Amino acid sequence: MDFLVMLEEGSDQSPVLARVDSVPAQLSTEHRAREVVTLYGTPRTESLALAIAAAVESHRTAGTSTGAFRHLGVWPERGAVGDAAWRDEATGELMTRDLSIPLDVLSSAARQVLAQCGTALQRLVAGLAMPDWPEGAWRAISITLDPIAEQSRNALARLDGLLDVFREADGLTYEYEGD
Repeated sequence: MDFLVMLEEGSDQSPVLARVDSVPAQLSTEHRAREVVTLYGTPRTESLALAIAAAVESHRTAGTSTGAFRHLGVWPERGAVGDAAWRDEATGELMTRDLSIPLDVLSSAARQVLAQCGTALQRLVAGLAMPDWPEGAWRAISITLDPIAEQSRNALARLDGLLDVFREADGLTYEYEGD
């Protein structure tokens, strides 16, 4: 999933931790779907993980199209609350649905996000918190989190290691010291 993470400066008193807006892919293949996460207050890895979990969980919501626009607010005591809107493919009618993701579901998903992508999220939050952004610039950083691709890369690395063990067991390793 592609994310644009922004920091809303001067919003330390906001009761909302974050806002998540889903922008679906365009009809052409060059445009990918993107989640726009706006963090309020001091950026924290836990708040970002909750917002990303809200984006992931909102995609799991039954009855919404892949072309749906989703808007969610992430609240510290309520979870994620918002709505989704999309066009019915058969009739072209505008469909809407209220979304509510309970805090316990959101917290569980956030723990999984932190377990899989915690280091990347920490770096992103550190980048947003750096004091040397140009004055008046939007603090925004793009990130792609693809745990499936990461898992497949790890599987390939394990497979290469396994092949090395088999090669050594069969005597197929060669040492080139003085042929």
